[in-house]
Amino acid sequence: MKRLLIVIIVLTLGWSAYWFVGATRAKSGFEDWLAARQAEGWLAETSDIAVRGFPNRFDATFSDVALADPGTGVAWEAPFFQLFALSYRPNHLIAIWPHEQVLAFPDQRVTVKSEDMKASLIVAGAPSLPLERSNLAVDALALVSEAGWSLSAETLRLAMHKDPESEATYRMALSATGFAPPAEIAARSGAALPRTLKTVEADLSATFARPWDITALEDSRPQPTALDLHMAQLTWGRLDLHAAGQVDIDPSGYPQGEITLRATNWREIIALARQGEELPAALIDGIEQGLQLLSAMAGNPKTLDIPLNFRGGLTRIGPVPIGPAPRLILR
Repeated sequence: MKRLLIVIIVLTLGWSAYWFVGATRAKSGFEDWLAARQAEGWLAETSDIAVRGFPNRFDATFSDVALADPGTGVAWEAPFFQLFALSYRPNHLIAIWPHEQVLAFPDQRVTVKSEDMKASLIVAGAPSLPLERSNLAVDALALVSEAGWSLSAETLRLAMHKDPESEATYRMALSATGFAPPAEIAARSGAALPRTLKTVEADLSATFARPWDITALEDSRPQPTALDLHMAQLTWGRLDLHAAGQVDIDPSGYPQGEITLRATNWREIIALARQGEELPAALIDGIEQGLQLLSAMAGNPKTLDIPLNFRGGLTRIGPVPIGPAPRLILR
């Protein structure tokens, strides 16, 4: 019995030493990271870093956090931010955000509110902490911009899993319930649209120029080089859009390839675009004429399969250019 007691005491002391050494190193690592960002010209501040959770967890709480990247002009402020990890599985992290935080961009500030925002991240053991899997869950999300717009969602779910057979390809899935876009979009359309969308879903694989790891925050965001859109669906009242297709993305961010849209009640979608005033009337007229031609050829006045071709920085419906292609650059 005496020997067993000695073994228990030794193991307890050893585990306690492991935890305290790990907690000290974690806090020191966080402080060093903030100091390195400051040396690069960032605003990188926190009023306190506390590491608790003995004996089985490393729970780090950052108080009064402020980060600002001078390269992009993007900043983030939060009253606190938390990272939790089991002491015997330090590569599996749980991130917790506060109920209110602020994102600032060069042209506006956006207040982000939520009842619950958390993410699970599993990273590999390499020093750069490459991402293996991530799941983000947000409840009662609301974004309010100083520019005058707002949007909300009852729930938002985003999953991102690395393809084990590729160095930098990730499978992503997005879904949202109760998503309410800025109210002025529906108001300007003149259409009888409900406040919230019935369906917002997407399933895709994205390949990037390099893996997502800690350098995505420290240096620059990995840029996409290819997208395989397995499925996307957006349903808003009687408006229904499905999309699928594949594109490569050139170094300038322009897609090359084809995405096929299946649009139900497409004339209402045109009316929504026309009332929105973001696109020139002449461009919308051209798109509408082209879709009317496709509708006549298909013999279906309500539902259309629309092939969007991206080539040379332009978007085409079939061979007909309708406008510039979107530029896919992560800032």
